[in-house]
Amino acid sequence: MSAFGFTVSACDGGARRGELRTAHGVVQTPAFMPVGTRGAVKALTHRDVEDLGAEIILGNTYHLYLKPGDELIGRSGGLHRFIGWQRPILTDSGGYQIFSLADRRRILEEGAEFRSHLDGSLRLLTPESVADIQLRLGSDIAMVLDECIATPAPEEAARAAMERSLRWARRARMRFRNVLDSNGIPDVTVTNTGQAQFGIIQGGTHAGLRTESVQRTLEIGFESYAIGGLSVGEPPQVMYEVVAHTAAQLPGDCPRYLMGTGMPDDLVECVALGIDMFDCVLPTRNARNGQLLTRRGPISIKNARYAEDPAPPDPDCGCYTCRHFSRAYLRHLFNTGEMTAATLNTVHNLYFYLDTMRRIREAIVFGTFEKLRHEFRQTFSRRPQY
Repeated sequence: MSAFGFTVSACDGGARRGELRTAHGVVQTPAFMPVGTRGAVKALTHRDVEDLGAEIILGNTYHLYLKPGDELIGRSGGLHRFIGWQRPILTDSGGYQIFSLADRRRILEEGAEFRSHLDGSLRLLTPESVADIQLRLGSDIAMVLDECIATPAPEEAARAAMERSLRWARRARMRFRNVLDSNGIPDVTVTNTGQAQFGIIQGGTHAGLRTESVQRTLEIGFESYAIGGLSVGEPPQVMYEVVAHTAAQLPGDCPRYLMGTGMPDDLVECVALGIDMFDCVLPTRNARNGQLLTRRGPISIKNARYAEDPAPPDPDCGCYTCRHFSRAYLRHLFNTGEMTAATLNTVHNLYFYLDTMRRIREAIVFGTFEKLRHEFRQTFSRRPQY
């Protein structure tokens, strides 16, 4: 019996305040999931991530499968026990790696064949093996294997990828149910019997394909659904149009997950369109590259103008970094290659994302979300503030 459940407690326009229940705890939505690709959020300890308010993190099936290996993690009691994180975990399927590692893989009807970026060995991920890997990992939410293609893509190519994703989704669901109903099979140890499996909506930027993908994925039947194939080259406004079109057709009693998005203003705009869950590497990756996100927009801390700047990165921010350190000091750490720079920058950026989500949830409850959205539009700029 799945431990998964979702309840909407408040709405403000299209924005929804909810509660996501999993085998490892409750997540308040809308929620942002920090990306812990290999079982760790880069530059931070789990204590740091918890202190920042993250209730769920994301792990990467492709990378964990290659190293240390899902079988080892399964023998260790599952991913939660192996990494020492007792809150919910979502694992993606490797579908994004099919997109990002295009020069190292072939798409077959059976699955995605690729050469490992670690040792060059030839590997095959199938819908069934990806379901098995995630059952061994024991994540709370497991994504099905799908084919993600870059945009813009001709409708013919988008349809081919969507059709293959649907065929794979049926196979993944059948395997998932068969293994769970048997409480494991000889070569698959289930480490979390409360795992939920999400289907993924594809179709590129073509509204008709998105509608068809929604209808046919709903027919397969999953615990919930995600919108995939976005943030892969399309302009923000196009993404918003696809999200609006797709989210409106998804069940209202299930959490809606927008995969791999995005900039802070993307989160605000997509909450308004009914999205409940987000993930993105942007806040952590940009932190390690010296870009700090503020309520006015990003700043590059390595620039010379901050060499003697005594101000915190963002005067309106309450994170540990902004309460204790100056731009001058953070620039010094970054430009001298100190590891602490990555930690303090990541603390700030993740706090910014998670605090934005907290403010959104609060605004939905009090019916002031549109006011927050308007203010965010007025103050936040994607253009670097230097």
